[in-house]
Amino acid sequence: MVKSVGRAMEVIDIVSTNKSGVGVTEIASQMDINKSSVYRILNTLEEYGFIEQNKESGKYKLGYKFLEISSRLLDSMDLRTEAAPFLQSLEDYTNEVIHLVVYDQGEVVYLEKLEGSETLRMHSKVGRRAPVHCTSVGKAILAYMEENRVREILEKRGLPKHTDHTITDVDLFMKELKNVKEQGYALDLEENEQGIICIAAPIFDHTERVLASLSISGTSLRMTEERLDDLKERVMEAGRNISKRLGSIQ
Repeated sequence: MVKSVGRAMEVIDIVSTNKSGVGVTEIASQMDINKSSVYRILNTLEEYGFIEQNKESGKYKLGYKFLEISSRLLDSMDLRTEAAPFLQSLEDYTNEVIHLVVYDQGEVVYLEKLEGSETLRMHSKVGRRAPVHCTSVGKAILAYMEENRVREILEKRGLPKHTDHTITDVDLFMKELKNVKEQGYALDLEENEQGIICIAAPIFDHTERVLASLSISGTSLRMTEERLDDLKERVMEAGRNISKRLGSIQ
């Protein structure tokens, strides 16, 4: 390690934990080094925009350079890459099919699919599109959109019946989305494909906008009420973890 760089990182860490700013004496005390050394570090960081000083209080806070860098980081993040370890963890735990989707023009598009080890035939395929109204991944995304936008999507796409379990009434569907938002996960109870049950959770980006969703899919024989009760915590946790990787603070 380069000692001076290490000390600079310590200073940044201390300053970042104090919203109202922190003074030289306090920093020196926490790091157990003399104040002149702290001054030199702060002056260097200030020169590069990483630290700013409040001229009235004399205290230091983080500079906007961090915002610029974090913006570049968020722009460079790839959803599939960030989600991969959490999707894999779900597959390992459940042995079921795991999906990652994004919303696009009134439909969801499959970005990733892990097949699991259990026997299950589904229409889903990476790159293929699916309806939003009868899939758990679609409902998990729509639940966090503005109601007017959702109604526009439903007016354009309709609520076509895929199975006897598909919700085809707009008011009932809007009530379903309200429940999804309250509980944090969505279900597809054989609404898209007969004999297949799915459970999904939303994924948010750094602006707290719903960006995508992920799901666990299995046969109705395996996806019992008791198992869904266990899987809901798993899928929501995965959704939260991926969201955090994308900069969400939810």
